[in-house]
Amino acid sequence: MSTAITNIGELVTNDPGRGGGPLGIVRDAALVIEDGAVAWTGPAAEAPAADEVFDAAGRAVLPGFVDSHAHLVFAGERAEEFAARMSGRPYAAGGIRTTVERTRAASDDDLRANLRRLVEEMARQGTTTVECKSGYGLTVEQEERAVRIAAEIADEVTYLGAHVVPSEYADDAAGYTRLAATDMLAACAPHARWVDVFCERGAFDADQAREVLQAGIKAGLTPRLHANQLTEGPAVRLAVELDAASADHCTFLSSADVDALASSRTVATLLPGVEFSTRQPYPDARRLLDAGATVALATDCNPGSCYSSSMAFCIAVAVRDMHMTPAEAVWAATAGGARALRRTDVGHLAVGARADVLVLDAPSHIHLAYRPGVPQTAAVWKHGSRVVG
Repeated sequence: MSTAITNIGELVTNDPGRGGGPLGIVRDAALVIEDGAVAWTGPAAEAPAADEVFDAAGRAVLPGFVDSHAHLVFAGERAEEFAARMSGRPYAAGGIRTTVERTRAASDDDLRANLRRLVEEMARQGTTTVECKSGYGLTVEQEERAVRIAAEIADEVTYLGAHVVPSEYADDAAGYTRLAATDMLAACAPHARWVDVFCERGAFDADQAREVLQAGIKAGLTPRLHANQLTEGPAVRLAVELDAASADHCTFLSSADVDALASSRTVATLLPGVEFSTRQPYPDARRLLDAGATVALATDCNPGSCYSSSMAFCIAVAVRDMHMTPAEAVWAATAGGARALRRTDVGHLAVGARADVLVLDAPSHIHLAYRPGVPQTAAVWKHGSRVVG
């Protein structure tokens, strides 16, 4: 079966070869989906015949959002912690341990159901590719369970055994690091593509992060890294040194950090929902973009520091508070996320791309920032199948 989406007012392809700037915008366009992929794009008047037709009625059509950073295998929530932060208590990494306790006590079915609920919630908002991390189990058995369940539902799976040091290893961080780099990694690697570490005060230092990441590389995983969220530190440059796919957060950066990112293929993945939810300073996206770094946006959806699954919200905040243009923010939430996952089949709508398509209930991508908080998803296709609308 083939499907033609016709009468598109603005088609964002992210294919610069089409013209229309970095977003590769085509006006008065059509798009044809066949066998799960984009088969044709171009002027609506020239669209080939298809088995079925969807009339976009002048709306904008974009690639589905690519959320390259999320923590979705968990139980419980931390609304009281959020309220306390809004009353003046500063954010610290230790709240993760609260979720660890609840996640360990949950059944497989409960964790699976919550993960599926969140992925479906994301799809209703236009997200078609989701990365999901472990990190709320912190034992060999619990971390293996998390990545195994994540692999059933999420598009990309990351092993994050080195999220924080669990309470039972409070006096032996080195011992827990060894465990995360050996037995825990061996149990989790078959279910994951990526290895990640929270390299930050209150979590893991640079030497500990290097130990886990290098072990992951030897096990066939590709590194990514929680970097420079709470303070300036060595994490960004460690990510670049190890050719990590992404350095995530990048809130506090030195000039050397910016230069390192700009001269590498490591993507700076910015997570503005976290700063919104913790009242931390926002990352300086303008500085990174002007230096030539590749920037992605992601939600960091998790029960503690950012319980939002909305990429549209992240785009709006990035435009308003991080000084990105609407076009830069949309690119970062689609093609940028694909770069952060080293995927060439998603994040764009060139011929041959996976048919992950978002029809906005709006005439332009600009409305994602122009109308923050307003539901704007008219229809969504994932891998050629219509899942919303």
